[in-house]
Amino acid sequence: MSVTRIASRYAKSLLDLSQEQNKLEKVTGDVQAFQKATEQRDFFLLLKSPIVNPDKKGTILKEIFGGKFDELTMAFINITLRKGRESYLPEIAKEFMAQYQALKHVSTVKLTTATALSDDALNAIKVQLQGSSQTQANIEIETAVDPNIIGGFVIEFDDKLYDASVAHKLNNLRKEFSGTQQA
Repeated sequence: MSVTRIASRYAKSLLDLSQEQNKLEKVTGDVQAFQKATEQRDFFLLLKSPIVNPDKKGTILKEIFGGKFDELTMAFINITLRKGRESYLPEIAKEFMAQYQALKHVSTVKLTTATALSDDALNAIKVQLQGSSQTQANIEIETAVDPNIIGGFVIEFDDKLYDASVAHKLNNLRKEFSGTQQA
């Protein structure tokens, strides 16, 4: 079975169970914290390591997250350990967040600009995106600054890309002019 299918099934189980027990928001917070922890290379490699005994991984996970995470989240982690699926926990967490956002009708939009935007500019962009038929009603904007785009912006969401950057337009002009000179 593929990693994606395994992650999807486990994520759906956790999502459904957390809804049944009215702990969806708490479990979602736990999953977000877990995702943040997996950004640490050593922790990520620990989860993926076939050499480290699952009992040892369980002890480490309990030390790190025990008392901080909801009982449901810890029980879920223990089940993945017993089933030998702990190496899939980063993918399960990612899939859980994707399913949660679909459930809550949230679109995550990555906005890249050449310089940091003011709050007013971000709100104006958010209003435009909310009015679009391409995004969900609720929008989370992740901002990034990349001076290489020179000006304008790049928006990415749901496997879509809208590139209105000056660098992109200059590149298109460059291609257009080099194409006409060869003809």
